Amino acid sequence: MKGMGKLKPTGLALLAAATLLTTAACTPTAPGNGSSPEPSASNQSATGSATATASAPTSPDPSASPSPSATVGALVEGFPSKLLPLMPGAKVVSSSFDKTGTPATAAIVGSVGAPAADVLTFYTKELEAQGFKAVPGESVETVTSKDFLRGENETINVAVVHNGGVSTFTIGANVSPESAK
Repeated sequence: MKGMGKLKPTGLALLAAATLLTTAACTPTAPGNGSSPEPSASNQSATGSATATASAPTSPDPSASPSPSATVGALVEGFPSKLLPLMPGAKVVSSSFDKTGTPATAAIVGSVGAPAADVLTFYTKELEAQGFKAVPGESVETVTSKDFLRGENETINVAVVHNGGVSTFTIGANVSPESAK
């Protein structure tokens, strides 16, 4: 994995975030996962349509190995909140986490009624406090975007789109499994 640090962090982080979010949105719940056949919860969106929320089994099998997971409307169980804290006032749109691979991957999509610059300021402060260094540049074409690097192999990307007074942000992290806390 030493060569991973030589890739462009922006492209790598955006690719990882897009892959995780696509997987999260498209992965059906496997039958026989211990959940009831009826949906355990639904959320009403601003348009009034219901959005299903995945739920974990109520009594997980302790011998089961950890696997990638994703959810909508909440932080997925085991999400590394110390690594990627939720900005105050923000709401989770979706999240995903996989600590079984190297690197471990985590992604969160959220929304907040704050300007994109405030979102970048919050996450820059949080990530720099954990030893990440900001990579020069704050946009990819028309999207506000900031990349962070720690060591040679740990990357985080924060991308923000501001529309109608709401900033929607996507954060994708590729870190060592030990860092995913």
